[in-house]
Amino acid sequence: MALAMCWLLDRRSERILRNLWDRLEDLGVPTLRSHTHGRHVPHVSFAVLRDWQHDEVMKAVDALPDGGPVSLYFDALGTFRRGRAWLVPAVSADVLERQQRTVAAVTTTGADLHRHYEPGRWVPHCTLAPRVPLVALPLLAAAVYDVLPLDATADHAAVIDSSTGQLWPLRHIP
Repeated sequence: MALAMCWLLDRRSERILRNLWDRLEDLGVPTLRSHTHGRHVPHVSFAVLRDWQHDEVMKAVDALPDGGPVSLYFDALGTFRRGRAWLVPAVSADVLERQQRTVAAVTTTGADLHRHYEPGRWVPHCTLAPRVPLVALPLLAAAVYDVLPLDATADHAAVIDSSTGQLWPLRHIP
């Protein structure tokens, strides 16, 4: 169970990624579309908490400055241990600063930040599939590289409970 601060993609980019999820599912590669509660949305998480006080975290994130839309350029496929496959975005110094600001704000509430989201350890990514078996990687790569490169814009943000998919939209984009 985790609480994630997420940048959410514009309609065009979300549609492209949902279509990619559908194509991968048709190829037998389970994606976020069918993972757990089935309410996942294409996103880039920039802070993930393991323990938190919801109201305090929401106040802290709401107090952050509005950074405006986030430009993301996806042109590569990445994997983490245990088979998590994701799109690799090129990121600017501004994106790293926003992530650091958010982490500083939410951790002042006493929230427990997941170690993979510590500044300097965070690897920006947009998850496609949570557990891809090695034998399915060629299928996944072929489908992904039919879509890439992808210029995307995160034009809104939310706080999302990963265990339920419940989403709290933010009034601005930290």
